[in-house]
Order: sequence, then C-alpha cells, then structure tokens
Amino acid sequence: MGKTTLVIMAAGIGSRYGGGIKQMESFGPSGEIMMDYSVFDALEAGFEKVVFIIRKDMDEDFRRIIGDRIAKVTEVAYAYQEKDDLPEGFSVPEGRVKPWGTGQALLAAKDVVDGPFVVINADDYYGKNGFRMLRELLLREAEESGEGPERISMAGFVLGNTLSENGGVTRGVCAVDEKGELTGITETKNIISTDGGRGAAVMSDDGLLPLDRESLVSMNMWGLHPSFFPILEEGFPKFLAELGTEEKTKEYLLPTIIDGLLQEGKAEVSVLRTEDVWFGVTYQEDKEAVKEAIRRLIAKGVYKTPLF
Repeated sequence: MGKTTLVIMAAGIGSRYGGGIKQMESFGPSGEIMMDYSVFDALEAGFEKVVFIIRKDMDEDFRRIIGDRIAKVTEVAYAYQEKDDLPEGFSVPEGRVKPWGTGQALLAAKDVVDGPFVVINADDYYGKNGFRMLRELLLREAEESGEGPERISMAGFVLGNTLSENGGVTRGVCAVDEKGELTGITETKNIISTDGGRGAAVMSDDGLLPLDRESLVSMNMWGLHPSFFPILEEGFPKFLAELGTEEKTKEYLLPTIIDGLLQEGKAEVSVLRTEDVWFGVTYQEDKEAVKEAIRRLIAKGVYKTPLF
C-alpha cells in the first residue's frame, strides 16, 4: 500500500469571486491561505503526502506561495489540469474557457498517487474530523480489499453548516440509508438560508422550495483508492462523446460520476457525518466572515499562528 495522500484540487477559476486566484489569497493572521489549514489538519490526522492539482500557468506563483513551504514538512507532488488534456480523438470546443471539472482534475493526478487518498477543494475549510475519519476508514478498506463494488467514502456535512450569508450555493444533497451508505446524490443549485438561519430552501422559478437544514451534503471531500483512477479514465471519453459540438460549459464532475456508479451497482459509498462547520469563499463578501471564523478558531486553541 502506498502513502496516504491528501489531493487538493486548486486549478479552478473562481468566477463568482471575481476571477482572481482565490486559492492563494491570505485568510489567516500570519498570511495563511485556506489550503494551509487543510494541509495542517490532514498531516495531524496522519496523512503522509500532499498532491496539488493546479494549472501550468499557476506553477511558479503556486510553488512560491505554498508548495515550497509545504515541501519542508511533508512530501509534495504536482499534477496539472488543462482544458486541452483530452483523450485521443477529442478536441476543445471553440469558445470553451474552463477545464472539464473535478473528474478531469483528479484524473490528472493518477501518476502521482499510489495509496488511499482524500480529495478536497482548495478554497474550502473542512475542519479536522473529516480527515481523521476518512483516513481511518481508508486504511481499514485497504486491508480488506478484494472483489466487489468500488469502495468510496465521503464526509457528510450538515447542510445548515455549509451555507453562505451572501447568496445561493450549490451542494450535493445526499440520500443516506440506515447503515450510513449513500443511495443517491443530487447536485442542487441556489440553496439559501431562510427564516433567520433556522431553515434552508432552493431558489427556483417557482419560488422557494424548502430543504431540511439537517440534510447531509457533499462538499467534495471524498475518500478514494487508486482503483478509482481507471474508472475515471474509462468514463471521461464516454462523457466527451455525449457532448454536443457546441458544448462550452458542461463538466465531468465527481458527484455525478459517483452517483452514476451507485445507480449501476458498481460502487458502495460510506457517508461519515461530521458536525464541523464548513466555510469558504463563494462570494467576495464571504472573505471577512472567513477571516473572523479563523480568528475564533485560533482563540480557542484549535490552531496556532503561524501554522508552519
């Protein structure tokens, strides 16, 4: 078994945040960026390696701001997501700007990950429990590996702990059975907090559609094994083949991929409920709230500053 690895997807373009590279913006009092806290928590939980998925045009700045610093405390590797990194026979549609989503991002890391791993977004704060729980389960699964459906796990966040005060958000709303196994996941857009923080709803053309604030949602914190890479590799050409010739925005997304495997009986997904409060910068206006949340965590002794 290879090293337990944290894979951080940092190639995305933060369009709603204003187009900047929000993954490298400072939020902590000593200049810490959001990824610092995820790396710190993962290493504390026992992870042995960090893989950053970035764009090639970010490489120099990324290494200077974070990569070289993290390389002093753990093993670091890089993978590169580019919109023109496509299987043979496919080309980028005219006018497409972004890469192809989280499925393509993770596929880019297939040659630098050799053990059980957790994959996360670069610009989210996940808390400590998800890293610890997922690593423990991944190690047990690796010891028990054998024939059968692909074993996948995810940290399930309480919906009410993941909302923004500054606008609607997209969440993967999970259906979970009595054994804690995922039975379905629905990407749901424009979820807002309602009733003064006591409720949640989807903003739609038909008005507000209520949601249970206690629902578990995916924040793209997945526990996976290297056997998942061939699944991605097989599915990506199929995804591309089904696109229209003028397609410019559709993405190959991990929640959709995993839900498809579930519905076909090709995967079993354990949902590990965490009460940790997620926070991130979906909108420019979220930045000060995130800084304040980090200050509170430092005041409680959860983190030191500087972290590294």
